[in-house]
Amino acid sequence: MKNKILNIICSDSRFTPEKIAVMLGEDEGKVKKAIEELENSGAVVKYSAIINKEKIDAMSVEALIEVKVTPQRDGGFDSIAEELCKFEEVKSLYLMSGGFDLAVFVEGRSLKDVAMFVSEKLAMVDNVISTSTHFILKKYKI
Repeated sequence: MKNKILNIICSDSRFTPEKIAVMLGEDEGKVKKAIEELENSGAVVKYSAIINKEKIDAMSVEALIEVKVTPQRDGGFDSIAEELCKFEEVKSLYLMSGGFDLAVFVEGRSLKDVAMFVSEKLAMVDNVISTSTHFILKKYKI
């Protein structure tokens, strides 16, 4: 039942335990208890909203930056990732397989802001070998 609950709240975290119970044909009390257990165990970390910035006239630019790095002797990729996560422009960060090491999703107010982030902050981080920036033009699925 917990996996089914997770699937439901991942699709829309606004569903109440009552609604989830109806959807699953389960007792509301059991569903509330299962959700509480998922939250207390850390399986559910937080609930968040996905904002369609095109609908609210928010002026921002998003980019995917491919980053090649030299892993650190003691910290590997993790210590570099921790350092990059501290930048407010960084919205998400992934260790990747393939032609580059890290996929860094960033947000700025303009193309220039993102370019300045790359040249003045990201490229200056120790062990960053190279970057390749791809600006996100349109989102089809969030």
